[in-house]
Amino acid sequence: MSRIGNRVLEVPAGVLINLEKNNLKISGTHGEIEMNPHSDLLKITLDDNKVTIKRNNEEKFTKMIHGTLNSNINNAIIGVSKGHSKKLKIIGVGYKASLAGNSIDLYLGHSHNIKLEIPKNIKVTCTTPTEIEIFGSNKTVVGEFASLIRSKRPPEPYKGKGVMYHDEHIIRKVGKTADGGKK
Repeated sequence: MSRIGNRVLEVPAGVLINLEKNNLKISGTHGEIEMNPHSDLLKITLDDNKVTIKRNNEEKFTKMIHGTLNSNINNAIIGVSKGHSKKLKIIGVGYKASLAGNSIDLYLGHSHNIKLEIPKNIKVTCTTPTEIEIFGSNKTVVGEFASLIRSKRPPEPYKGKGVMYHDEHIIRKVGKTADGGKK
């Protein structure tokens, strides 16, 4: 029994769900997301602004995909109505970010700046040179782009320098001299 898979999803006002045989289209104020659910394994029903998902059989793969599809549909509904966002902060002397057209320039202590192309349907803002906010309707794309930016200079545990998520806490390590010197 999947608690997440059996969850009934409420569809807020302003969100339209179009269900065809092998295509699920969810659209709202912040965009449109298309999915290809496993229609041979799961049955999706939509009535009175409520989405329910039922399994057609009790095989292991069907049970695994049941909760995953429910969560993906829920994330899509939230994404097209409210949107998903990730905030990153940059810590380090001389480390900064700036927007240039459809790309973001990262200055992270390398011998060159790093240019990353911003994916479609994503809005990136730099409120200050050390803060980046990524906003979009697709939670997966927002998270992957935030992870890509973070991977260019992950935070290090000694000084805490690098690119980190806004709510991330780095556990600091003690340096060599903390032992009390030589004995």
